Amino acid sequence: MTGALDVVEARPEHAEAMADVIRRSFGARPVLDPPSSAPQETAEAVRATIETSGGLLALRRGRPVGALLYDETRPGLLGLRRVSVDPEVQARGIASALVGVAEDTAEERGKDGVWIHVREELPATVRFWRQRRYETVGQEGPLLVLGKTLWLSRELPDAESTQRFAGTLAGLLQAGDVLVMTGGLGAGKTTFTQGLGEALGVRGPITSPTFVIARNHPSLVGGPALVHVDAYRLGGALELDDLDLDTSVEDAVTVVEWGEGLAEHLAESWLEVRLERRLPREDDPLGTAVEHEGGDDTRVITVRPHGPRWVGVPLRSTLLA
Repeated sequence: MTGALDVVEARPEHAEAMADVIRRSFGARPVLDPPSSAPQETAEAVRATIETSGGLLALRRGRPVGALLYDETRPGLLGLRRVSVDPEVQARGIASALVGVAEDTAEERGKDGVWIHVREELPATVRFWRQRRYETVGQEGPLLVLGKTLWLSRELPDAESTQRFAGTLAGLLQAGDVLVMTGGLGAGKTTFTQGLGEALGVRGPITSPTFVIARNHPSLVGGPALVHVDAYRLGGALELDDLDLDTSVEDAVTVVEWGEGLAEHLAESWLEVRLERRLPREDDPLGTAVEHEGGDDTRVITVRPHGPRWVGVPLRSTLLA
């Protein structure tokens, strides 16, 4: 970050300043049983972590005000330790800035997600992480283990690559999964669903269900059925409820086109899948403009996981391979 607040990659020479921030931050918290070791953090231990895994230092007008250490012990995940903010400058977005940069670092390191230990007795701290879509994935003594799977985006040059991408995603799906799809007319939502259905081994053909609203494609290989819904003509979530999809959601993979704002309640967890057509314009030589109709078949797909089902699932390493 730039300006009054800067978040920089920690270097060994930052160890003393970071240890001081950690001690003051954790020292200001309520006394817990068993007590945290953070108020006794040493510069030597911080330096050793920086040298092996790294970390972040937050500076406000050049003064150290926040710190965070990384943990690389869990395969495919980046752990966050000693997330600390100087008590004198809390509630100014410093912790959020640290976490945002840490999540960017996880992406750069090729990680699928992020995890952290949080004391259950600190509800405000638990709430901070939940507001950032971290889900409880376990408990180790007094510590909750919270995790978050990172979202991803990639370019798909043609319809065939869209179907292949969907086929790869199908390998991660199971009965009960819900995909909420968004994208303009001709963006490739049905093309994507065709690739999904082929990989799942369901009875076809899969076509746009616009005029029948929903189609059920049973499995031909003993796996989950595919329920394909087009919510374009529905007036709201109540009309979606009238389809009684909840009777089949647990036993099927459910895909809802035009489902944003309507279908998220069908399950505790869901995948948000957004497809957009990318069409270069004369005034956009790099092809960064996104168009929804016309032009070539190039698409940009974005997949965002929601809910505890997707914590720990290797979305990025599987879909970006």
